[in-house]
Amino acid sequence: MKLALVTGSCRRLGAEIAGRLAEDGYALALHGAHAAEPDPALAARIAAAGVESRLFVADLADAEAVEALPARIAAHFGAAPTLLVNNASRFEDDDAGTASVAGLDAHLAVNAVAPFALSLALARRATADAPLAIVNILDERIVNPHRDQLSYTLSKQLLAEMTRTLARALAPHVRVCGVAPGLTLPTADYAPGQIERLAAMMPLQRLSRPAEVAEAVAYLARAGATTGQIIFVDGGASLTAFDRDFVHLAREG
Repeated sequence: MKLALVTGSCRRLGAEIAGRLAEDGYALALHGAHAAEPDPALAARIAAAGVESRLFVADLADAEAVEALPARIAAHFGAAPTLLVNNASRFEDDDAGTASVAGLDAHLAVNAVAPFALSLALARRATADAPLAIVNILDERIVNPHRDQLSYTLSKQLLAEMTRTLARALAPHVRVCGVAPGLTLPTADYAPGQIERLAAMMPLQRLSRPAEVAEAVAYLARAGATTGQIIFVDGGASLTAFDRDFVHLAREG
């Protein structure tokens, strides 16, 4: 049984990833921090694919909730996930002047500790006949960090290092890879015309699309000879050092 657990999969990029995996025949263990209906577009894609899905609510900052999640999924589906996509993420704004140990701890809990715990729990169920693939959703800034969202950046850098380390530690029945998007789903914080100006600043003069990020995840899910690799889907943003987060750049034409 092809079964994917995609954390943070009810909305935005997580929903796009889940929908793409449904089209590849994965049953879906959807996840949200709070009880909520999946995005209608995702629900439609799941229905069209004809795969089974179930929403599991768990606060990834709660170690006990994280520990219980794999068993809850296995109890419902009768099998453990064969694919784990660590997509859920905490993202808050801080810098050297406002960052705190408590803030860093909060980011690490969701962005690194929960993925670590889920990876280990599912890896212990993996066998030669039922291998596991893990895809961690990262951020292009891991190679060229800037001064904004300091705690978030550090947590994603840890997850990137975890990707490479666990690829060795969990082999041969587990593969661990990552996808590092650039600016993909802008929020309302961006000014009119800013997205177009930011796209022009990228080496490819374009931004990544959600479907392209999801396609990279789908590829890594089936790439049986690939582990420890990170695919950047970012328009080339990771090749350029930016001093600040994109929301602060090119705000005026």
